[in-house]
Amino acid sequence: MTAETPSRPRRRRPRLWTALALVVAVAWIAGAGPLGSFVGRLSEVQSNDQSAFLPLNAESTEVDEVQREFVEERGAPAFVAYSAPGGVDTAQVEEDARAIAGADYVDGPVVGPLTGTEDEDVAQLVVPLSEDADAAAAVEDLRALLADSATGPGTDVHVTGPAGFAADLSAAFAGIDGTLLAVALAAVLVILVAVYRSPLLPLVVVAASVLALALAAAVVHAAAGAGWIVLNGQSQGILFILVVGACTDYALLLVARHREALVEHRRPLDALAAAVRGTAAPILASGGTVILGVLCLLASDLESNRSLGPVAALGIGAALVAALTFLPAVLLLLGRAAFWPVLPRHRPQAAAGAAEAAGGAAGEAGEGGGRARHRVWARVADLVGRRPRATWLATALVLVAGAAFVPTFQAEGTSTSDIFRTEVEAVTGQEVLQRGFGTDAAATPAVIVADVGRAEDIVAAAERVEGVSAARPVYPEGEGPQGPPAGAQGDGPPPGVQGAEGTPGAPAPEPRVVDGRILVEADIAAPAESARAVEIVRSLRAEVHAVPGASALVGGPDAVLLDTVETAQRDLAVVVPLVLLVVLAVLVVLLRSVVAPLLLVGTTVLSFAAALGVGAVVFNHVLGLPGADPVVPLFAFVFLVALGVDYNIFLMTRAREEAVRVGNRAGVLRALTVTGGVITSAGVVLAATFAALAVLPVLFLLQLAFLVAFGVLLDTLVVRSLLVPALALDIGRATWWPSRLSRRAPARVPPGPAAD
Repeated sequence: MTAETPSRPRRRRPRLWTALALVVAVAWIAGAGPLGSFVGRLSEVQSNDQSAFLPLNAESTEVDEVQREFVEERGAPAFVAYSAPGGVDTAQVEEDARAIAGADYVDGPVVGPLTGTEDEDVAQLVVPLSEDADAAAAVEDLRALLADSATGPGTDVHVTGPAGFAADLSAAFAGIDGTLLAVALAAVLVILVAVYRSPLLPLVVVAASVLALALAAAVVHAAAGAGWIVLNGQSQGILFILVVGACTDYALLLVARHREALVEHRRPLDALAAAVRGTAAPILASGGTVILGVLCLLASDLESNRSLGPVAALGIGAALVAALTFLPAVLLLLGRAAFWPVLPRHRPQAAAGAAEAAGGAAGEAGEGGGRARHRVWARVADLVGRRPRATWLATALVLVAGAAFVPTFQAEGTSTSDIFRTEVEAVTGQEVLQRGFGTDAAATPAVIVADVGRAEDIVAAAERVEGVSAARPVYPEGEGPQGPPAGAQGDGPPPGVQGAEGTPGAPAPEPRVVDGRILVEADIAAPAESARAVEIVRSLRAEVHAVPGASALVGGPDAVLLDTVETAQRDLAVVVPLVLLVVLAVLVVLLRSVVAPLLLVGTTVLSFAAALGVGAVVFNHVLGLPGADPVVPLFAFVFLVALGVDYNIFLMTRAREEAVRVGNRAGVLRALTVTGGVITSAGVVLAATFAALAVLPVLFLLQLAFLVAFGVLLDTLVVRSLLVPALALDIGRATWWPSRLSRRAPARVPPGPAAD
């Protein structure tokens, strides 16, 4: 930043700019403030059904679409699991079935009671829900109805099944609107109070983040409501964290430069103008890079990945607008009072050229705290400057050691019951059914679509597969040899309850045919979404694909998991290079160099690998988690690289600015000293906001929270503070090749570290 000299004419009109700042601030508060209601209304446009997570163009997705032509569309069924020592009172279960059958969300007869085949102390009802029923509301009502059941003492009743899991998942995401946002904002506020040691400035920064979130929520709500983008619960949680974390990061950089400028300039207006000039380009470059990075997810074949890209991009855009309009306006209106009680005093010697001393206090809590932190980062810079090669070799070895555990990261997917980190009724009920009916209760059939002329060959091929217990065509509803689920006993169903028995002596029905194709169901002898079930489906596909002329396709929940894993692996191979190319291109343009961007991208990839390796150790051996969603590594990579480039840009744009004046060595060390505090503060804020995702009881979000939070801290405390500056010093002026800065001496060399 170039300080103004005292003789420079004053061209700015403080009153005009103050009036404009007041208009901007009032417009934000009056305009974006009421939009805050959309933060709580995003659930209105959420889509958390299976189609929101299916891989595009995968075999299981095609089967899912074809299957709808065969089977009358219905809602996901709910299973009621009863258990009691000494046996369940079946008369009361029949009474419950009659009561349930009268509910308006039930479509068709209730099946049961079914007595457990493995444990007769367990019984089950199958409740078909109507297509237009709200699964969460229906399950809530069903659980309330059963809470009043007159079953005997010691009887436990749980609602589970597809509808039960959907309801519990919706309840888990319900915390996004309140709990997640409260935890994230509280963490940011505490950190900002510690950074600034001011009661007012943290509130200003948090207000900017909240207004940015209100704007983002309104735009996302409108876009999702119009069908332009898809929003699910995971994307909503990430949106909240991204907006708060990114807006706070941009605010930290602007406020840091503003405080530095207040020391150099007498008038707050001049100081703010200098701060905006010095930070607008890095902030815009940083935000633009993140937007381009997350939009690379549009190249993904997994619908949940694709849908996150536009949602995150809109959030970052809102954060950029708030950080560059609302925040400067409020800073101008408050002037030096924003930093109360320790105000940055104007020092004429700073304007005359002692920017380094003032820079040490930049972006910190107050003048005393700023000097203290300046001394800390001066020591770090001295350490790096004295032994740069030893520093980067040591830090690189530490990162490589962490990256060595990447092959142990388990991202082959988890079962539906494993996605919850807290005890939920759906999981408990599923365990009861497994105890009563064996592993078959947790199994789901594979669905095969094939040419009707090869129906018998397909059934025979499916039954040859080890792990397939039986295969049969799907018949028109109410026809065919299907009976009730295994374990059905009793003298017949009560009124309103169906046993689905076949009619003896009736002519054999024909399978249902649509457009010359039939459906075949193959029973998988393994719990749904288990590793064994996935391998059976893989073998089943190989067997039926080999039937000539059948054009067979295999779908079902286990096939979806298989396709998700394979699609996630494909996405990782496509999206990762795309993100790296985008980040590299932005850095080349911004830094006008090739060597420095390659250095920054390489260290970022190494940092990500180290975070993923450490995450594997923590997940597998410390927390004992059952595995990870296949998209976790990709999401972690996109966020760590796209957000990590913020700190690259903050550090290296300042290093280049200083290197032009004082040379590479002095410029890098000065940039490290001046930006160390703000980059560390920004990293801690971003890590804290992502860590807030762990409050939601969903395995995917816990793992993403750890990887991004740990990775950001690793990036700011090790990579940006030690590895990158040490490499830039060891490489020397060639860091800026092929720009002229790599070949010429600086404009002036002040006393201090020698320039290259």
